[in-house]
Amino acid sequence: MKGERLKKERVLFLCTGNSCRSQMAEGWLRHVAGDRFDVASAGTHPVGLNQGAVEAMHEVGVDIARHASKKVDQFLGERFDYVITVCDSAKEACPTFPGATSLLLWSFDDPAAAQGSPEERRQVFRRVRDEIAGRIRQFAGSPAYGKGKH
Repeated sequence: MKGERLKKERVLFLCTGNSCRSQMAEGWLRHVAGDRFDVASAGTHPVGLNQGAVEAMHEVGVDIARHASKKVDQFLGERFDYVITVCDSAKEACPTFPGATSLLLWSFDDPAAAQGSPEERRQVFRRVRDEIAGRIRQFAGSPAYGKGKH
């Protein structure tokens, strides 16, 4: 109908620092299905955007360089269709979002904690980036989540 707009489903990705995993998830979902989802990310204890995450995402054409770490408290009281934690500690510290239709618990390794040479650390960022991409594509393409349209 004229004037009627499809409402985007709202997704909030949570992790502890809101520096890597949740930022990459936010970037991926915007990249693959931003026309269907309104996406945000936050952390229980935000520490700033990790340059390793920015570089890993840039390698695959997803720009998160302008993202900023946000504290989850700024989203309390907002309605989200999906609240998705991407690390175990955020799951444990996750505040209640009464309006959330679904709370999903995804767990990915923390690339910021990777040890080794700079190249070994980059490989961890790439692996986690690709794992998140797979989960995001599954989420965005599944009829069980969102509108399930391709």
